[in-house]
Amino acid sequence: MVIDLISDTVTKPTSEMLAAMMNAKVGDDVFKMDPTVNALEQKAAKMFGMEDALFFPSGTMANQTAIKLHTQPGDLIIADKYAHIYNYESGGVAFNSGVTCKLIDGNRGMFTASQIEEFAAVKPQIYLPFTKMICVENTTNKGGGACWDFSELEKIKQVAQKNNLAYHLDGARLFNAMVAKKQTPKQYGALFDTISICLSKGLGAPIGSLLLGSKKNIAYALRLRKLLGGGMRQVGFLAAAGIYALDNNIERLAEDHKKAKEIATVLETCSYVTKIEPVETNILIFYVDDKIGVDNFIEKMAAKNILLTPMGEGKIRIVTHLDYTDDMHEILLKELKAF
Repeated sequence: MVIDLISDTVTKPTSEMLAAMMNAKVGDDVFKMDPTVNALEQKAAKMFGMEDALFFPSGTMANQTAIKLHTQPGDLIIADKYAHIYNYESGGVAFNSGVTCKLIDGNRGMFTASQIEEFAAVKPQIYLPFTKMICVENTTNKGGGACWDFSELEKIKQVAQKNNLAYHLDGARLFNAMVAKKQTPKQYGALFDTISICLSKGLGAPIGSLLLGSKKNIAYALRLRKLLGGGMRQVGFLAAAGIYALDNNIERLAEDHKKAKEIATVLETCSYVTKIEPVETNILIFYVDDKIGVDNFIEKMAAKNILLTPMGEGKIRIVTHLDYTDDMHEILLKELKAF
């Protein structure tokens, strides 16, 4: 048995999800003729109370499309120093959109409205990049699955409106945040100009993300998706997995959160652990003693068929997910205690 805790992207479709995929009605999505994709997009838009949605093969492409929607080459976007769009999307903000980032030194991937006011309010000057966009990520990946305080997101919205800036949410693990904080999709839909949501992480679909926004923005996003090579044909087979995920796999995210917190409780008793970041959702980040070392710890756990991942800066990450069973959980806790 391999216990893969590298990411929540490692899940496989359940038999029920596979059945939904195999029975999907499909068409050519480039011509918007795939009924299952259309149904998924309409379902997501309605869920968030937004006008429209567009299915993408990846969250990175959805985020990069949103950035290109709201900016022109030479512009500036505001994001946290831990932001996925800056750290883990292959420099796409520069390559695809020709924009630069003002990185905020936030707390676990989250900044405050007061931290960005001075940058958001910079008056256009010919020798400065024009600030056009604020991006936030919820939950924060590099911040250990941290959830933004919704009232702070509302304050940031006020800064965005005051300075005529677009407001984008990288919601790769947004459903984890909503389950943990007992929030609703419509709360987020009313706040942001565009939102990307991922179906292939905690929700367990094999592939796919959605970009939500106004009809005008999504119409332009369709053009940009094609430009980036994201036009797909009979993709309803994958969209069916997304529909199944939205219908069946949201509330169960609480189970992943519970397991992550139980792992943290055990790690707190382990003498080789020097620090554990606060656990709010399904991501746990911890540090081990220098005498043991990150690489050594990961290698020894891998020898026991337990797969973890380094995050840099001495961090080790554990991510719980749909395929992480109760039996696996008991084995992991036992091995952590015995290490």
